[in-house]
Amino acid sequence: MALDYQEAVVVGSGPNGLAAAITLQRAGIPTLLLERSSSIGGGTRTAEITLPGFKHDICSAIHPLAAISPFFLRIPWQQLGLEYIDPPVLAAHPFDDAEAAVLLRSVDETATLLGEDSGRYQKMIGDLVPLWGLLGEDLLGPIRIPRHPMALSRFGIKALLPASALVRRYRTERARGLLAGMAAHSMRPLHAVASSAVAIVLALAGHIGGWPMARGGSQSIADALARYFLSLGGRIETNRELESLEELPARCVVLLDVAPKQLLKIADRRLSRSYRAALERFRYGPGVFKLDLAIDGPVPFNDEFCRQAGTVHLGGSFEEVAQSEYDANRGRINESPFVLLAQQSLFDGSRSPEGKHTVWAYCHTPNGSTVDRTEHIERQIERFAPGFRDRILARHAMSSADLQTYNPNYVGGDINGGAMDLMQIFARPVLKSPYRTSIPNVYLCSASTPPGGGIHGQCGYHAAQSALQDHFPDLCRKGWLLLRGSVE
Repeated sequence: MALDYQEAVVVGSGPNGLAAAITLQRAGIPTLLLERSSSIGGGTRTAEITLPGFKHDICSAIHPLAAISPFFLRIPWQQLGLEYIDPPVLAAHPFDDAEAAVLLRSVDETATLLGEDSGRYQKMIGDLVPLWGLLGEDLLGPIRIPRHPMALSRFGIKALLPASALVRRYRTERARGLLAGMAAHSMRPLHAVASSAVAIVLALAGHIGGWPMARGGSQSIADALARYFLSLGGRIETNRELESLEELPARCVVLLDVAPKQLLKIADRRLSRSYRAALERFRYGPGVFKLDLAIDGPVPFNDEFCRQAGTVHLGGSFEEVAQSEYDANRGRINESPFVLLAQQSLFDGSRSPEGKHTVWAYCHTPNGSTVDRTEHIERQIERFAPGFRDRILARHAMSSADLQTYNPNYVGGDINGGAMDLMQIFARPVLKSPYRTSIPNVYLCSASTPPGGGIHGQCGYHAAQSALQDHFPDLCRKGWLLLRGSVE
């Protein structure tokens, strides 16, 4: 029997918190959104942290999952003033003595540039692209009976492989390196089971929706979602840090965009013993070391593809990337780390003064590391872009420990909200009803729930649907149809 709750409170204004708030408010539930910081955004904040006029994305910068998210596809972005920019090269992976491998919007063009591996790429990725309409809802949500089991099985046969096994099907260093860079987004060892899944999803996302960036910075995504929420009648309060559930009204549904570690803190002893134990067992992955640079001119990459890419993966061969990720997961510092770099200002003139540019880069580190990786990252960039260091005007660095201080959800600097191994891809933080806690009116809606990290809003949407099903069943279907534009 549904309990008699009349309102909702969402804690945390990252994309998942905003998605949860929008879903509830659209269903007719008066919703208040609380944010501990002075500004909204969570993982989608943008600020001038090096020099005046240089706008840097603090956390997320490139948004492949936003372009294919079922929830985001139902948001009227154009009416809200958000513009996505698609670079001509989605991602490039340079080598010391060979042309870079690239991910392009076209499957055919990407495959052709892989030479003798063209047919293998077409079979691995190209065959799945037409199936995304059947796969999206199943992959970007909780584990459940699949709506399209045959399509999901075709994906799963490839996705469950370790990346190290997947690349054995390829003969060229370029194809192997391209897949290594995409698999490394999982922050898992590349010999781990299912480490291919992230690589395949990111490649599919590129061919279906691109790897876009938001004009003006990632903050534009949060601002657009907030405008939408407010236009629906929602309320937002900033500088409101929740230290205990006791601070909230007794008769409200609560959705928490927080990590399990924070949930344990604010829920105190109200959680059941078994659920507390599950949260305490939840494992976090490696952290990241983030480096933002203001530079005098574009990054002087040797490779022309890299000079046209929104994202550049710097790590060389598959073996080098695999060693870097293995070391981060084993608590070791790699002297030549895999580096993820974004070049937003090449395509968005609002990011920096004329003739100047921003560089967004990070590498994976042991969880909680305080080691300064600036030298390692800059050396890796210089390897593929000689003369790069001569263009640096200013730096801003954040260690894994600094990132947790900045945002407690990044436990130990883990930006994925928890290790993305086979068990925790879906059992986040528990297998059954992952959004529900042991407290009847309290739900978890962070990246520590399925489908995990990334800017897509799906965790918040699914958590809000769970709350609607439990406490507002008559409004649950209405909330879904409203998002589809089927009900006025």
